Amino acid sequence: TVLPEEQAGAGSTVPTIDTTSVLGPLPSTGDTSGTSLKYSREANEGLAAADGKRRESAEFRVVRLNQIWEKAQRLHLSAVKLAELHSDLKLQEKDELSWKKLKAEGLDEDGEKEAKLRRNLNVIMTKYGMNGKKDSQLVDTNYIKDGTESDTLDDPRLEKLWSKAKTSGKFSDEELDKLWREFKHHKEKIREYNILLETVSRTEDIHKNVINPSEENLVKEEILHNKHRELKEKLRSINQGFERLRKVSHQGYDTTSEFEEPRVIDLWDMAKSANFTEKELESFREELKHFEAKIEKHHHYQKQLEISHQKLKHVEETGDKDHLNRNKEKYAMLQEKTKELGYKVKKHLQDLSSRISQGLQHNEL
Repeated sequence: TVLPEEQAGAGSTVPTIDTTSVLGPLPSTGDTSGTSLKYSREANEGLAAADGKRRESAEFRVVRLNQIWEKAQRLHLSAVKLAELHSDLKLQEKDELSWKKLKAEGLDEDGEKEAKLRRNLNVIMTKYGMNGKKDSQLVDTNYIKDGTESDTLDDPRLEKLWSKAKTSGKFSDEELDKLWREFKHHKEKIREYNILLETVSRTEDIHKNVINPSEENLVKEEILHNKHRELKEKLRSINQGFERLRKVSHQGYDTTSEFEEPRVIDLWDMAKSANFTEKELESFREELKHFEAKIEKHHHYQKQLEISHQKLKHVEETGDKDHLNRNKEKYAMLQEKTKELGYKVKKHLQDLSSRISQGLQHNEL
């Protein structure tokens, strides 16, 4: 892994991902090759009904997202990974539908919001190994299922800190599991930063080609400012996160710390740097407590889903129909609950991050 601070001026090896159809129109359905069918009211009504039924049964309202979801189900992703992907795609869908309304009202003339949507989809597809590159597909490992020894951190500095923490004797098994989650979270932040850095560079190249000289001076400066502010915030979060990991690995966990979840700790550290009043900061602290409880509930359902998935595979081998049906029902219920909670967690995280981002922007003015 190339560290963000080393990569800022260098090229990236993140693969180009084709997302040109993500915001395109719905594909046409039906066969118009026969004139008798083409002009038959019954046939047209039948096609319309079939199309309506297809859309009703579809998981997402955006065609491209349905294609990604259907492809993901054919891949060897764990039940937890599939639920996580579903949450990411639901959030992407919400943002895309909002963008379509904005575009219809002429509020995305420079195309920056559309470009950001494409960048976000790039991150999702690469994160779940769906960019068509075999070597970039994520190994399907999970700390819930495989413990703490089944994955690597792809960063010598992180590996060194983790090794030191494991042999220090300062952590219980439960604390080591928690610390491993923090390390994996940090690794994912670096990965997302690197992908975003590459997609931002590519988007800049596209804008150079499509914006004509008379428009360029009006919009280019603001577009670049927004992109680089997003990168700057992610880099700030990465640097703060690494300092925290270094401190915890050397000293152990602070028993007086009020937050345990890595994403909540990140938000709280950034909130303290933002332009919040004491009253606003205290209100934000309370909201973070509720957010952390929501994350813990989501983790609980993830664990239950993984256990249920393993049980289901075992029962399928025994051939007991009644037992199999009961396990299928339980698995389906846990799957839906995990997807629902995953979406709520990610939506809440997006809202909280947006509020902090606004506070940090005030500091820069």
